[in-house]
Amino acid sequence: MRIHIATDHAGLDFSKHLIKHLTNAGHEVVDHGPTSYDPLDDYPAFCINAAQGVVNDQTNGIEALGIVFGGSGNGEQIAANKVTGARAALVWNISTAQLARQHNDANVISIGARQHSVEDATTFIDTFIAEPFSGEERHVRRIAQLTEYEATGDIAGKGIER
Repeated sequence: MRIHIATDHAGLDFSKHLIKHLTNAGHEVVDHGPTSYDPLDDYPAFCINAAQGVVNDQTNGIEALGIVFGGSGNGEQIAANKVTGARAALVWNISTAQLARQHNDANVISIGARQHSVEDATTFIDTFIAEPFSGEERHVRRIAQLTEYEATGDIAGKGIER
């Protein structure tokens, strides 16, 4: 599987570990940066590029997921979710990693590099990658509603206020 990753200065050391870990697990890793430490760097472009890489790959039939991380993971998740077709979930334990895939078919996860040990975050990531989407009708329906809103600004019959 192709795994797109991005971070900011807070997660740079973690990204080096993650690239090695994921490569050793047989994944193709695409690093969207940064490549060097800059305490004033800005995460949005890095995370948007990673999420866009996932969406582009999936659109082209390539199995791909994304991982974005920074100090808290919050801003990185927000940035990734600005990409049409990205479904980025903030993950903070094994259960949220599993549910992100099972229920939301998340294609990107965000983790706070300052919130977790490298070992725990790696476990969350491995869990996310291994967990399949359940395909249950209720989850498919909800994802379709999100996709519809993303495309049209409305969800037919659901009372979206403008």
